[in-house]
Amino acid sequence: MDSAPVSRAEQRRRTQDRVLAAARRLFAEHGYDRTTIRAIAAEAKTDPGLVMRYFESKEKLFARIAVVDRHEPFGGTPEQLAEQLLAALDAKTSAEPVAALAALRSMFTHPEAAKEVREAMLAEQRHAADALPDDDAELRTSLIGALTLGTVIARYLLRLDGLEDAPPEKITALLRDPFHS
Repeated sequence: MDSAPVSRAEQRRRTQDRVLAAARRLFAEHGYDRTTIRAIAAEAKTDPGLVMRYFESKEKLFARIAVVDRHEPFGGTPEQLAEQLLAALDAKTSAEPVAALAALRSMFTHPEAAKEVREAMLAEQRHAADALPDDDAELRTSLIGALTLGTVIARYLLRLDGLEDAPPEKITALLRDPFHS
């Protein structure tokens, strides 16, 4: 079965995609400090020199993959806002957020990862706080952010019993009251 020859541009794109996928997995699994360019290249089945050629440095590669999801601005009534935040948590517990986990695992040892996580959380909290009418809006959204962050860390990084295998809808059902309070 003949296949058409693959262009250099297509070969490059495929190699870059393999490197990005390997980097996501390894940074999420081992964190920034314990992940090496050589390990990423081996996982991607390519040469470490190509990884450096395409991405220039470990830090630039990390910045490319360790992006924390940012959501559309929140709005509506406080009840609608709580449900939007619960839906965001449900999405994070339904599928392992590999890129976010790379940032979370690395945030304790790598300043850029900590900055990325903090900026994403602050942006989400500000949008949510703007939609709440009460004086405690900032504190309430910070606590909801802490619950969300703690849930993701406990589920995917610590793999706590009960939480690791819990259905996402059960998690959001149990957190519904605190999110609405």
